[in-house]
Amino acid sequence: MEKANYPVTPAVRLLREKGISFEPRLYSYEERGGTRRSAAELGVDEHSVIKTLVMETDSREPLIVLMHGDREVSTKELARTLGVKSVAPCDPGVAQKHTGYQVGGTSPFGARKSLPVYAEKTIFDLPLIYINGGKRGFLVSIHPNDLRRALAISEVTVAITPH
Repeated sequence: MEKANYPVTPAVRLLREKGISFEPRLYSYEERGGTRRSAAELGVDEHSVIKTLVMETDSREPLIVLMHGDREVSTKELARTLGVKSVAPCDPGVAQKHTGYQVGGTSPFGARKSLPVYAEKTIFDLPLIYINGGKRGFLVSIHPNDLRRALAISEVTVAITPH
């Protein structure tokens, strides 16, 4: 196997360490392009592109939510599920401090701090997912069950379809 032409990020190191096979998927990153852009570039369904969202509770406890690219997180439902008053997205600078990753390149794998990870339950119904590999313009495709092998995950049902 020839040396792959993709970044070796903390996420890639963690996947290798856990023996999880993945396929690197590079695309041309676009500011605010989001999952719609990466899905279009890679020719995949946006529903199988998984966003890594860094959020925090009202007591400033950080957490990661993994969500389908074409869905949003009901922060009210998530707060109810977690038994906290509220949950909101982290400020980009704060998110970067917690994870070590730049917004747009945040991976749930190999984050600087070990954060609780909540994944939308239906992600595990997909045959393959595309999730950030730790750099803007870099996704990895993996089997969704490998998320459970790599991370301690709590499944939640908090997806809403954006208007």
